[in-house]
Amino acid sequence: MQRASQGLLFDWGDTLMRNYPAYSGPMAEWPQVACLPYTLETLSALHKNWIIALATNAVDSNEEQIWAALRRVGLEMLIDRVFCSRQLGLQKPDPAYFATVLERLHLPPSAVVMIGDDFKVDVSGALQSGLRSIWLNEKSAERRSGPGFTTIHSLLELPSTLAGLGQGACSSA
Repeated sequence: MQRASQGLLFDWGDTLMRNYPAYSGPMAEWPQVACLPYTLETLSALHKNWIIALATNAVDSNEEQIWAALRRVGLEMLIDRVFCSRQLGLQKPDPAYFATVLERLHLPPSAVVMIGDDFKVDVSGALQSGLRSIWLNEKSAERRSGPGFTTIHSLLELPSTLAGLGQGACSSA
């Protein structure tokens, strides 16, 4: 059931959930899993007005394992769909990846914002496919913005950044 006509695509590792380089294999089987700071609060606030989906290039986890990892941190009720490259047979930043996700969400590119930590794969890939994008840069103070994209340094900034989005471009947060 779609409650909104706009969508948010989140990368998974180091965007919603912490990647731990010391662990390998499916995230659901790691000894420790954790959300990034403010993930639960932010997604709870946004879930009322947005379709929220994961768009991931996860190599070690399939869709079922991704849902299992989301359950471990209490995110499963806040995510509407999971789009995993293993199931799609495509990877970001391929425009075909984004086209497939948009088709399955029944949304045009202008109604979707991609949020991710990898500028090239998440932000540039989404922009090339007509989506607006937000770079989640937790690792430095660098801030990039331009037509259709901007930067945040914490998920806490996301609701106000989304509220300030215009139809054609993102503004700096």
